[in-house]
Amino acid sequence: MPIHKLDHVNVRTTQVETMALWYSEVLGLRRGERPAFPDAGAWMYAGETAHVHLVEIEGQPGVGAEVALKLEHFAFSATGLDAFEKKLHALDVTYKRNEVSVLNQVQINVWDPDGNHIHVDFPADE
Repeated sequence: MPIHKLDHVNVRTTQVETMALWYSEVLGLRRGERPAFPDAGAWMYAGETAHVHLVEIEGQPGVGAEVALKLEHFAFSATGLDAFEKKLHALDVTYKRNEVSVLNQVQINVWDPDGNHIHVDFPADE
């Protein structure tokens, strides 16, 4: 059974609407179709793939059986570094830029409204 790619991440949150708006405005993902699960949520798409599944919970994220689990970050690859940095400035989004020369990559690190760390990787030579 070879693994081909990561399909999606599932993010538990008490603020689905705020998170969906952030993933749309900041990362350019769009809200799309989601099966009629019993819990509320939103699936955030890039192209035809729902890469981020937001699931509404009561209380604080991370409470329950998965409380010991901690995902440090997840990442996307992209192009259009200059435009993305301009968008972050226009939206007044705090970010950290890392240049990783050994990978010929620029990482833009952002944090969603719940504090989840996401980085977007760009080719350094674009």
